[in-house]
Amino acid sequence: MLEEQPSAADLDLIAEFEPRFEMLDANSLVALAENAPLGDGGVHASNLLAQALEKDPHNHAAHLLKEQLHQMFVPRWHFPMLADTVRNQAYAKAIAAKVQPGDIVLDIGCGAGLTAMLAARAGAKHVYAIEGQPLIATAAKQVIADNGLSDKITVLSKWSHELVIGEDLPDRADVVVSEIVDSNLLGEGALATLTHAMEHLAKPNARAVPESGTLKAQLVESAALRNQYRPLEAEGFDLSAFHKFANVAQVTPNDSAACGLRPLGPTSDLFHFDFTRPDMSHGKTTLPLFCTTMGTAHAVVVSFDMVLAPGISVSNDLNTDGHWGRFSYLLEQSTPVSVGSQVTITAQHDATKLSVSIHDTTPAERPIIWQRGVNSRSTFAPVPEATTSWFVPDTQETPSSERPVH
Repeated sequence: MLEEQPSAADLDLIAEFEPRFEMLDANSLVALAENAPLGDGGVHASNLLAQALEKDPHNHAAHLLKEQLHQMFVPRWHFPMLADTVRNQAYAKAIAAKVQPGDIVLDIGCGAGLTAMLAARAGAKHVYAIEGQPLIATAAKQVIADNGLSDKITVLSKWSHELVIGEDLPDRADVVVSEIVDSNLLGEGALATLTHAMEHLAKPNARAVPESGTLKAQLVESAALRNQYRPLEAEGFDLSAFHKFANVAQVTPNDSAACGLRPLGPTSDLFHFDFTRPDMSHGKTTLPLFCTTMGTAHAVVVSFDMVLAPGISVSNDLNTDGHWGRFSYLLEQSTPVSVGSQVTITAQHDATKLSVSIHDTTPAERPIIWQRGVNSRSTFAPVPEATTSWFVPDTQETPSSERPVH
């Protein structure tokens, strides 16, 4: 499949020949899909494959290409997110608390349409559900229609920063709903998206779900996690020189249970973000993480608390088992600790990325900085600083957890 944006001439050609596609056999349609430009978000290729499978429901190439297309454009994290009942119930309660009869609601990054339907159920006059990925937007329209809410919800297949009041929305929104955060809150471009939305698309003093989020850090012990990412040897061979490539462990909920992450002390707040009045200011903090029990420190886990409405929040800390993963920043050395021990870290963000630098835990060590990129298109590359750096892709689940900027 080609990835360039189709030109106006391409689109005209597609429109001209589309009626003739019905005369082609399944293999010919698959061949066209293989060479279809993907700048339209995969819509034309998807239509061709649907036609191919109508003609031959068991066409091997069509099934493979369809799955490849869906993996590319419909990130896999959507499905565990929709199955996260704690998250869903919290959003349902928060939206019910915030939405009032007669409200215009803007739902940014609507995905399958769940939060938009929750807003409609809560009494909104109308909900404008924004979804930049056209395949997902089309599916959301069908989900909303299946639930009898098409008269209450308009799905717009575009990015929120492209919206124009008076054209896309009749007026500014009374409520802005979103769930565009990753495991470290920043990786989906939430601050940039919400800064624009609250300034240009929402009424003064508009309500927002979520209201705020706080990033926090905590020392943990987990020999299983360290051995998984930094095995000391295999079949008697020393592997330590390879460990430089494994500095950040992306810990899924299943991994957390398997690795038995044991907290060695309380969480410490790193940064607080106000989503009702967001801005793009950068932040930096250096602070000690304290131990309240004996053990061996293997990693620093970063998690979040997110307030959706007063008294209603969601979290991905070690006491939860929702769909969000956690990022664990591995210490260079396993470090024995006791009550009162501390490990100092420096955390920084530029409103789109988070970096965590663990200070020396032994006199011989040098600090290592791990910086996580905005999305899964990021590549590993050195950062021009005094210490060695790695960019880590923004992924929640391999291979397709890229969460788009809205």
